[in-house]
Amino acid sequence: MRGMATSRPGPDPVGTRTLGRDGLAVSALGLGCMGMSQMYGPADRAESIATIHRALELGVTFLDTSDVYGSGHNEELVGEAIAGRRDEVQLATKFSLRRTADGGMTIDGRPENVRACAEASLRRLGVDVIDLYYQHRVDPRVPIEDTVGAMAELVEQGKVRHLGLSEASAASIRRAVAVHPIAALQSEWSLWTRDVEIPRDGETVLGVAREHGIGIGIVPFSPLGRGFLTGAITSPADFGDDDWRRDHPRFTGAAFAANLRLVDAVRDLAAEKGVPPGRLALAWVMAQAPDVVPIPGTKRRGYLEENAGAAAVRLGADDLARLDAIAPPGVAAGSRYADSGYAYGDSPER
Repeated sequence: MRGMATSRPGPDPVGTRTLGRDGLAVSALGLGCMGMSQMYGPADRAESIATIHRALELGVTFLDTSDVYGSGHNEELVGEAIAGRRDEVQLATKFSLRRTADGGMTIDGRPENVRACAEASLRRLGVDVIDLYYQHRVDPRVPIEDTVGAMAELVEQGKVRHLGLSEASAASIRRAVAVHPIAALQSEWSLWTRDVEIPRDGETVLGVAREHGIGIGIVPFSPLGRGFLTGAITSPADFGDDDWRRDHPRFTGAAFAANLRLVDAVRDLAAEKGVPPGRLALAWVMAQAPDVVPIPGTKRRGYLEENAGAAAVRLGADDLARLDAIAPPGVAAGSRYADSGYAYGDSPER
């Protein structure tokens, strides 16, 4: 499945790729919009909107948001940015996560919640249809057949075009596709998070998504290791007080030092290739298969432009082999989240 990352000249510089057997065509690189509303320190609304507009100019037209990002703020922001330009965009959003009064998170996959969340997202986004609608996390208390059944009704009503799952287990994927085709699986995947490749109970999430008759495209979030693989983070002091990475298991204590050695190795290879390390890391993700579409997040035009350049980076077999040796599955020190339930939903911690 591996090959070279591709680019296309002209008005669509990053190229396009297709997700799912029903053929959802999206830009080969997407834009994760979460940081424009939460998690990574303060964001400037004008700069965030300008970043989305610049993304469309670069052909980065696959925009990813969720109703939980900023408790609806992010969808409203994205909706404002794409007003009058809806036909240029492949719009993805998610439901099922909700913040609790104590600052925690709960998962709700009930059919009635599916319908209510979709209507609210359509209003905030200011659109008539969502191109890709994900269940953000699988609710272990609700049969996934019931949740996906309600999502399928949205497709029948013309409110949603394609369905997706986020951070779902292999078992949940199999049960979901028995109800309705799933176009995309969104999971964390990068040189330091290769969990989708690690077998659990004799099979991998990636392998199931690739099975004949399932054919689910992969949408990796955090393909830059939450910014670590860019090489810009050299000390925990680089994080502001309101940056959640200050308390992230991979950015603290001995784990930080161990992971920094991985980043140094990636930086050395990037220097040989004459590209920034983040661009190399993105190119590795894109080289895994032609239906892999990473969605690096940013709230600034400069970082967006750097990320978009990954589409032009060519990685040969020797490059991929070296990167596999530098960053094999399980190489990162520390868990993905402090709360593994939030990370994996219906899956055991990996």
